[in-house]
Amino acid sequence: GVSHVLTLALQELSLLCKRDVNGVGMLYDLLRSRWLQALLKIYECLQHYLGKRPAPVTLQARALSREVVELLREAPQSGEIKELRQLLRSPHFKAALLSAHDTVAQKDFEPTLPPLPDNIPENEEAMRIVCLVKNNQPLGATIKRHEITGDITVARVIHGGLADRSGLLYAGDKLVEVNGVPVEGLEPEQVINIL
Repeated sequence: GVSHVLTLALQELSLLCKRDVNGVGMLYDLLRSRWLQALLKIYECLQHYLGKRPAPVTLQARALSREVVELLREAPQSGEIKELRQLLRSPHFKAALLSAHDTVAQKDFEPTLPPLPDNIPENEEAMRIVCLVKNNQPLGATIKRHEITGDITVARVIHGGLADRSGLLYAGDKLVEVNGVPVEGLEPEQVINIL
């Protein structure tokens, strides 16, 4: 991995360092530094994890739970079986936990919007309706007033934020309405409060 390559580079640099080649000593010290070694170790661990990304055993945990409850109904009734049946039938377990599991397992947690029609004339301005569900997380985009037109536009989309992950907002997009409120004539601060 990366640590092995770094070890080989350090061996080469130690030979050059003895010959006093310009800048090699500084590079050698940098590559030997504890913080860089730790950072590379973290990188290797993350790469290892990405290669072994866990996958759900089933996409339908709710259906599996119902099947288990039916099988337990036919089993000899002991205290443990009764408790397990009661647990599997509880609304909190079925509605919250299993439903959340199935949603995440199916990666079905993003809203889907219909595609834009193909027959929009090129000389006509197109408008997109964007629906983002924030869930107590920041939008991941900044807005500003356009210097010439006075329109409220997206100034930038922060990498990894909600807006970036959705792929629906881009820098330069004009905001016409936010949560059903027209933004024409509003200050960027007022629009932020609506967001």
